[in-house]
Amino acid sequence: MTVDAIANDLQRRAANARRFMIGIAGPPGAGKSTLVEALRETLLARGERAEILPMDGFHMDNGILAERGLLPRKGAPESFDGRGFVDIVAALKRAEGEVLVPVFDRTREIAINAARAIPGETRFILAEGNYLLFRDAPWDRLDGLFDFTIFVGPPYAVLEERLRRRWLQYALPEDQIHWKLYGNDLPNGKRILDNSRPADLTIDLF
Repeated sequence: MTVDAIANDLQRRAANARRFMIGIAGPPGAGKSTLVEALRETLLARGERAEILPMDGFHMDNGILAERGLLPRKGAPESFDGRGFVDIVAALKRAEGEVLVPVFDRTREIAINAARAIPGETRFILAEGNYLLFRDAPWDRLDGLFDFTIFVGPPYAVLEERLRRRWLQYALPEDQIHWKLYGNDLPNGKRILDNSRPADLTIDLF
């Protein structure tokens, strides 16, 4: 399914709605960010107001993760502020005005609170992240907050190759890449594939 076709469907479903919430989920390396950015650009080109809400901004601080022994598992469900994410999505759903959201600074590996404003007049909210359809608490509280959901789930071999290429960009030693792949990213991906609610639209590859 093309980006244009998905955008057509979203606009049709949104009709005259003041706020339309879209959740785009899937394992790491699936292509969620690429899809959500393409959808936003397409909607903007059509005169719509659209903003992206990445789940990355809700990473727990490295200090808290280290205290809890979770730093090597950064990216696992329990390493995010799931409650904070749910609260922000609920606030955006209400469409009662501007909402301040956090931003993840990859250069420093930290989330910065209230670093971006989503204006009240934004019609399409494109939320993107691994656990938007996850069945476990607190992620299960997202059920019903999205008007439309998309799951991007490539085959395991594709995920493995994409994630390997991702970590190679950081010039990490092979043993670190192996741990990040098989000790964290791919196990997280399997949890997502095995424990996510059905989406309105499923895309195998993007």
